[in-house]
Amino acid sequence: MPKSILARASRWSLGVLVAAGLAGALWSMQGRAAERATVIPPPATDAAASTEESQTVVLAGGCFWGVQAVFQHTKGVTKAVSGYAGGTKDTARYQIVSNGTTGHAESVQVTYDPRQISYGRILQIYFSVAHDPTELNRQGPDEGTQYRSAIFFANPEQQRVAQAYIAQLDKAGTFKQRIVTQLTKYDAFYPAEGYHQDYATLHPENPYIFYNDLPKVENLKKLFPDLYREQPVLVRASARS
Repeated sequence: MPKSILARASRWSLGVLVAAGLAGALWSMQGRAAERATVIPPPATDAAASTEESQTVVLAGGCFWGVQAVFQHTKGVTKAVSGYAGGTKDTARYQIVSNGTTGHAESVQVTYDPRQISYGRILQIYFSVAHDPTELNRQGPDEGTQYRSAIFFANPEQQRVAQAYIAQLDKAGTFKQRIVTQLTKYDAFYPAEGYHQDYATLHPENPYIFYNDLPKVENLKKLFPDLYREQPVLVRASARS
């Protein structure tokens, strides 16, 4: 669970905050600069071209609300589902994962069409706008191993490309600190509870979303205009189709 009072309250009792006028105060802030993107080069090594219609990678980078929102607005992504990875099925529940003792990380299962967007470009967005890969076991106001930066790679090629990209960025000194993203072999992914899905789209007035996550989507639009799409691909919409 987030450590700050704002994060705790905004994720569990927004009505109180709104009634108190906090939401209005946040809306009056000049700019939404909580999440700053880092301009980074594309990977020098990318996955081989594929004729497959669909590939998947699981990415963790703090609260899954924002990471999901970013990839839901990314062209070539056909589905982005919030959930849990790194622990067991029995503990894949938000109330338990929030304790930080399950091994799970809040994650997003990103399904994409490799004919439209490469795995390397997915990683470029992940490292640049979806989260800060230099923060260890935290993102912004959220602290704990459940908020760690991690790539759950599905095959050796995904692992190789991610390793090479991290080495490339560290060698170039792209970030002020070294990347701490864990590379972990994919074992299982467990979708989060329904109320977590499409959360940023459904609750843009949430102070947590407004301050921490909407800027990520804006950064995607600014830095990757060729990959940005205005209408997000939502879990609810894909479930109905």
